[in-house]
Amino acid sequence: MSAIVQGSTIGILGGGQLGRMTAMAARSLGYRVQVMDPDPSCPARFVVDACFVGSWNDARAAADLARGCDVITLEIEQISIASLEAAARHAPVRPGKDILAMVQDRIQQKNWLRDHGYPVGPYRAIHSESDLLQAVAELGGRIYLKHARGGYDGKGQVKLDIPPAGLPGDDVALAWRTLGGQPCVAEKAFDLQAEISVMVARNPGGEIVAYPAAMNHHEHQILVWSALPSSISPSLEKRAQEIATTMASQLKLEGLLAVEMFVTAGEGLFVNELAPRPHNSYHASQRCCVTSQFEQAVRAVCDLPLGDVRIMRPAAIANLLGDLWLNDGLQTEPHFAQALAVPEVSLHLYEKHTARAGRKMGHLSATADTAEEAVRRVIEARSRL
Repeated sequence: MSAIVQGSTIGILGGGQLGRMTAMAARSLGYRVQVMDPDPSCPARFVVDACFVGSWNDARAAADLARGCDVITLEIEQISIASLEAAARHAPVRPGKDILAMVQDRIQQKNWLRDHGYPVGPYRAIHSESDLLQAVAELGGRIYLKHARGGYDGKGQVKLDIPPAGLPGDDVALAWRTLGGQPCVAEKAFDLQAEISVMVARNPGGEIVAYPAAMNHHEHQILVWSALPSSISPSLEKRAQEIATTMASQLKLEGLLAVEMFVTAGEGLFVNELAPRPHNSYHASQRCCVTSQFEQAVRAVCDLPLGDVRIMRPAAIANLLGDLWLNDGLQTEPHFAQALAVPEVSLHLYEKHTARAGRKMGHLSATADTAEEAVRRVIEARSRL
């Protein structure tokens, strides 16, 4: 074991809420923390030792960050490969650039999953309007079209829903124009029974640990609530865990990897997307697991023994979007005191000072005797805001 010991400095590429919560966990473990972010007032700035301002493509800023650090990790996939390479000249970068390069391009990601035998739904790489017309003919009219690079929380994607007898020409042309005529992935839409994710951690020494699957509910492609544990069958849970741990091993992951999956009729299981970082669907781990995902991220990149991921008590989270702060164009504070009156509910705010529609400003968490009751509690708490 080549552990990076307490008192060392961890650098985080990205200072959003994930970087903030990772930094708070690192501080509890005795580490110093620095971040790099385009926003000089990013959420992590208020809990770290230093904040370097730079865009995701700013290799010089990434190198400046790394010079004073013993290890570098990340909280966002959009970091350029050049920035990762610049940082790696001064400190180990975990996870590494090979994983990031694959994950950053949805076409490469889908191809990697397919080529390595993982269950992935029907898809086509789209480079032109004619490619999209052919995809509609081959996959059917219900398609999610997503930018190959960038995009999250529903951004950079459109849904096509063309009736069987419909003429796809106008719809295809509009979808292609809406996404700017950029390379995309066309994914056949599933009739979903559930959406789940599995968080897996691996340290440089090769130790691997997977959390129990989380149950996730999205609206408009944005996570609304998530719960631990999920309600999937034991056999499906075992299969999901095997997919995540095998993937971490094949990728020689150093850090965290969230594997988002679809559950379809007959317990069909398909991998949707990968995220090599802490993930919104595992915020509940702060309340219910022996080791939160943020502490696990620190343990993994510092090559410490990985923590226990058992669930001590079921929990759920509900995201708080900027819409809650907006009233007739003015920014007002939600009624947090009323939400906190719901039993076992906690509030987690990210210190984002400007609310925008769809922007994640914080989340509520709750514990309960069952995951279903925990979900009811966070939904009730959010309704009081």
